[in-house]
Amino acid sequence: MLKLLIIFGSTRPKRGGLPVAHWVLEEARQAGTFDVMFADLKTVNLPLLDEPEHPAQQKYTKDHTQAWSQTVSAADAVVFVTPEYDYFPPAALVNAIQFLAKEWAGKPIGIVSYGGVSGGLRSTQALRLLLSAVNNMTLSGSVPIAFYQQYIKEDGVLEANEPMKKGLHGLLTELHRMAVLVRQNQ
Repeated sequence: MLKLLIIFGSTRPKRGGLPVAHWVLEEARQAGTFDVMFADLKTVNLPLLDEPEHPAQQKYTKDHTQAWSQTVSAADAVVFVTPEYDYFPPAALVNAIQFLAKEWAGKPIGIVSYGGVSGGLRSTQALRLLLSAVNNMTLSGSVPIAFYQQYIKEDGVLEANEPMKKGLHGLLTELHRMAVLVRQNQ
């Protein structure tokens, strides 16, 4: 079965988007088209670019980089779940992408964003620009969740509306389709 890696990009102490990430995780598992893995960058805990060599060389000297490389390499497709901080993705997410190079190449990538009025769309656009530099296939469609707090119930679980569910289903379906095509052409 193809493997999907869901990466949650916020590391702030009081990050509000964890219910968004858990919703994406549960929906991906229920879809049953992928073996789903989850990486919370807060627990991955990558320092700021501490490898002596450029990541394109893949001469990793640090255990955390080797583990991150193995996690990303194992995935056939990736979904980034990202907030928008000052019209941009979080620095921890940018760092996690820039820690590696070749591991991202050729992978279909989807983005679920959340935030205020834009639903994280400005963050998504900046993330797409960065991802284009590491040679993957970022899907043109995304799932933006505007004013995401209104969908989080008292128990801390996100209750998605129909457009959100439909958007995520479409994203996961397209990621699977692309991942199958990539695997067939390897």
